[in-house]
Amino acid sequence: MRKLIVIIVLLMPYLSNAQTRAWETDATPLHRAQKALTDVIIHDIFSPPVASRIYAYTNIAAYEVLVKQNKAYRSMYTQLNSFPEIPVCKYKICASLAAVNAFLITGKNLVFSEALLQDSITQILQWYKNKKISRQEYDASVLYGQQVASAVMQWAAKDKYKETRSLRRYNYLKQEGKWMPTPPVYMAAVEPNWNRIRPLVLDSASQFRPELPLPFSKDTNSSFYRQVLEVYDTTRHLSAQHIAIASFWDCNPFAVTTEGHLNFATKKISPGGHWMSIAGVVCRSTNATMMKAAAAYSLTAIALFDGFIICWDEKYRSNIIRPETYINKYMDESWRPLLQTPPFPEYTSGHSVISTAAATVLNHFFGKAIGFDDDTEVEFGLPVKHFNSFSEACNEAAISRLYGGIHYRAAIENGQKQGNNLGEWITGKIKMQ
Repeated sequence: MRKLIVIIVLLMPYLSNAQTRAWETDATPLHRAQKALTDVIIHDIFSPPVASRIYAYTNIAAYEVLVKQNKAYRSMYTQLNSFPEIPVCKYKICASLAAVNAFLITGKNLVFSEALLQDSITQILQWYKNKKISRQEYDASVLYGQQVASAVMQWAAKDKYKETRSLRRYNYLKQEGKWMPTPPVYMAAVEPNWNRIRPLVLDSASQFRPELPLPFSKDTNSSFYRQVLEVYDTTRHLSAQHIAIASFWDCNPFAVTTEGHLNFATKKISPGGHWMSIAGVVCRSTNATMMKAAAAYSLTAIALFDGFIICWDEKYRSNIIRPETYINKYMDESWRPLLQTPPFPEYTSGHSVISTAAATVLNHFFGKAIGFDDDTEVEFGLPVKHFNSFSEACNEAAISRLYGGIHYRAAIENGQKQGNNLGEWITGKIKMQ
């Protein structure tokens, strides 16, 4: 008995230290950093594809820091296209602090409103200072986070994003049946060269080309006309539930409302931001550790990033006319969709692609039967929605585009096929554990 007491007494300092450091696995700082970044993305009005790029690089930076301290998880080195090998830190660090700092520093390099994000950086780092980490460990952690962020940004600089900023303005195809800008402000084409961006996991932007869209036709007996008619009839007989679904998944980063001679814009979360939020909701409800949360966020962000690449590749290749343009020109000039038509071609549906891709990887990561309360849209005046699974959520997101009057059924269904193919490809290529 005396020997047992002596052993316990000798171990007390180590047990006490382990207890006081239990906060290191707490994912709260990463969730806070994620929300801070999303707020800035909304503020700066980044388009959905560009927002997905920001989410990908920031989360991969955080993940790579943590994976160096956790041998149960695997680095993205050799798993993502051209991803560099990140060196292990030579000094004692708080991996959690270094990861969050890598996330935020990477984010600062990718947004416009750096000052807004800096305010969040200061507040989040204070959380760690309150844990009374030694000055030496704190400084080493912050420095390592900066070094990883720098390595990730050097990698990001070669993805051809910068080159696409200087390409010529998009020339609209002035042909019958091709996409043209839509009311109320006839915004310019969003990211017509996004298929030039280096994918993270895909071999190429055209790897998962969908089947050909229905050929354009004004013939009332044609398949194309019938799919337009479905949009027209559906939107004229929407139930309260249909309207609620369309509104919940609107996710238009810059919706413009016109009243007389006045235009005013409403900023909202992007489709990708909504799915990053869902990943966070499930991480919190399952009490995921910092490491597991970083893995979930990164996997979701990878699916979003490559999802926008394959979708945008098809959009500007097929260049299909939007329902609003077709209906106003050939059927009913007074008709308006419930949701504002986004400024890019119709086929395939972006929300259908990325939602299904995200749901597929999250199903793989958390399981197919996990339910959650999605509170993403509460700050935009909408209620919490419960979903029994990620698949249920992505299916609702997809069909919301028909209710909103901005997509034909073929773009939705074939978009979901694209997203599922991508999600399966990612889970087959990326091994986090």
